[in-house]
Amino acid sequence: MTTTEPQTAPPEAAERYTIISADCHAGGSHKAYREYLDPAFHEDFDAWRGEYKNPYKDLGDKRRLRNWDNEMRNSQQEEDGIVGEVVFPNTVPPFFPSFVLFAKPPTAEEYRHRHAGVHAHNRWLVDWCNEFPERRAGVGQIFLNDVDDAIADVRWIKEHGLRGGILLPNIAPDVKWVKPLYDRCYDPLWEVLQDLEVPINVHSGTGNPDYGPYPVSMLLYINEVSFYTERPLVQMILSGVFERFPRLKVVLTEAGCAWVPPLLERLDTTIRGIRETGATGEIRYGADHVLPKDATEYFHQNVWMGVSQPRQADADARHVIGIDKFMWGSDYPHDEGTYPYTRENLRARFHDAPEAEMRQILAGNAAEMYGFDLDALAPLAAKVGPRVDEVATPIDEVPDKRLDRISSDMDTRAIK
Repeated sequence: MTTTEPQTAPPEAAERYTIISADCHAGGSHKAYREYLDPAFHEDFDAWRGEYKNPYKDLGDKRRLRNWDNEMRNSQQEEDGIVGEVVFPNTVPPFFPSFVLFAKPPTAEEYRHRHAGVHAHNRWLVDWCNEFPERRAGVGQIFLNDVDDAIADVRWIKEHGLRGGILLPNIAPDVKWVKPLYDRCYDPLWEVLQDLEVPINVHSGTGNPDYGPYPVSMLLYINEVSFYTERPLVQMILSGVFERFPRLKVVLTEAGCAWVPPLLERLDTTIRGIRETGATGEIRYGADHVLPKDATEYFHQNVWMGVSQPRQADADARHVIGIDKFMWGSDYPHDEGTYPYTRENLRARFHDAPEAEMRQILAGNAAEMYGFDLDALAPLAAKVGPRVDEVATPIDEVPDKRLDRISSDMDTRAIK
């Protein structure tokens, strides 16, 4: 993997910031995916596509073109000052029951077709990223139903240059047909990911249980999504994954980061108690439960945060989790993202941050994690990136009601 010096800015962009968004989304159309699908599945795909009804407005109107149209996408990203992006999936791959991040892992009956569907997406993503390879780091998809298949897919993703790594399925508690992330059956997968230096990404919105067909279901989902996004981190720490595989790189994306310090403090207390007494109250633990390091140590060893459209609490927490662990994200092209107000978002959250720190969280950390070449991005950043003095100017007016993440908790630190 290409590495860069996190705090070194290319000389061409000395007066402007280079921005790599650690959280963007893209995907192919059904027509495009068919071209990348194994021909053995074409007949089944045509039948599935004929029955599919798109429930998502942003995938049904002109906005859907942002997912694959280079002219529209690049112009909007440049308008927003962004020159590099880590690309998570966004559309509906072949045979998926819903939007890719909301879909449960396939059952045994669904696996063959769904697996072919993610292969089609990954093949499409390789070609799409290669149209602008210096600007795009694609995140490949895998399933955990079959560990050998997952390992083969990781190797394919690495060999085909998807620098974004993999999107790790977050296993919901009601998914009983796929083993939980703390099962030792995944150790061969962790070993390959570690040896190949492939980043592991966990994205928010995944891992929730099925709430059923109730009016309150989506309200419950949005209220509890943060809890279920935290579970992979807790499970990998407490089950010793990071102890056995200390070079794994795990990124939690679009989940904020203000929750991390109190969570680590609580886990530290639990781990230390077990280390010292072998018990929590009346619950007794064996030697295999004793971890030699605290949760905070494992976090700094293995974990990074992709912080999309940060709230003020998230921006402030960067000093606690570590500047080297914080990667800013826009969540383009989602409506809740910062586009087209990325400059205003940065001014609201970071106007008082030192320039060297900003270069690290806006580009340096992501470049190091995902293999971006800052020198290659410098000429474009010198044209479209936000000026250093612009970002350092406090915002005095919220430009649009859509910026609820600015207006909801903006205080005197942001408005002068």
